[in-house]
Amino acid sequence: MISDTDKTAQAVSPRIVFMGTPEFACYCLQSLCEAGLPVCAVVTVPDKPVGRGQKVQASPVKTYAEAQGLPVLQPAKLKDPDFLTALAAFEADLFIVVAFRMLPKEVWNMPPLGTFNLHASLLPRYRGAAPIQRAIWNGETETGITTFLLDEHMDTGAILMQERMPITPDDNAGSLHDKLMTAGGPMVVATAKGLLEGRLNGRAQTEMPDNPTEAATALPVAPKIFKRDCYLDWRLPADRLLLQIRALSPYPAAIAWFSDPEKGISIPFKIFEARKDAMKRHNLLTTYQQGHFVTDGRHFLNIVCGAGESISITKLQIPGKKTLTIEAFLRGFCFPEAGSFFLPVE
Repeated sequence: MISDTDKTAQAVSPRIVFMGTPEFACYCLQSLCEAGLPVCAVVTVPDKPVGRGQKVQASPVKTYAEAQGLPVLQPAKLKDPDFLTALAAFEADLFIVVAFRMLPKEVWNMPPLGTFNLHASLLPRYRGAAPIQRAIWNGETETGITTFLLDEHMDTGAILMQERMPITPDDNAGSLHDKLMTAGGPMVVATAKGLLEGRLNGRAQTEMPDNPTEAATALPVAPKIFKRDCYLDWRLPADRLLLQIRALSPYPAAIAWFSDPEKGISIPFKIFEARKDAMKRHNLLTTYQQGHFVTDGRHFLNIVCGAGESISITKLQIPGKKTLTIEAFLRGFCFPEAGSFFLPVE
């Protein structure tokens, strides 16, 4: 039999609802559970068909939550009255959101301690959907993670905690994602504990960056990556193209469109890794136009770009095939002499 004291303790015990979808969020949920924090339910996206076979698949967050015996809500619409009723029934003190969706006020304003989000940048820099990709694309050498309370606008709420992290020349979106994810788990745990224990207060975001030299310029933002953003423009210099390739690797991947006039087709090459052509040719543009390629058919594929430079492709994929090193790719692909890479017009 449960005593009155036990019932009172249960009634005041804090409760957390976690909201998220991909691996990044799943790692944070796992960190919360392993730290013994009181996660009482999880919200994630509905199961959806994935891949060529269109097999219906649950999100990583749902898979982990069910393995832990946690209740899972999967609303199609976040303002659905049935969902809001079910969510309120958990009587959570705190909501935590990591890599999920924009929440309506009816949701983020529900718990008494509020709702906090983990964002993969040093807010207020890189507000938006793609902070990891945009930071690399812009040539940043530092980024970080931020926990902040949600409010009416995107990524503008009071900052709770932040941690800086360098971006190395070898980082791409995948490696930086993993570093930030690994750091994000402990920060989510620390933020949740601080809020539940009443010892963590938010500070308002400021539009002024830490670096005074940036004070006169607008802070960088992180808009969503669209398909058009993936196309490589061979008029750009090598360094710009290499940043784009790193920023989009391994997903969604930079796209180099190749025209094969012999077959009358265009092929989207996914480019995952590249480097600046070590054999700098000062008269390159007098011999080859931008988008033309140079290859020995065995070891290298160099594509001419802006500023009289070229980049050397080292890892790529074409539709229906595996990702390959350039040497393996050239063993099975013969470039037509008249072919070239181009930027499609849409």
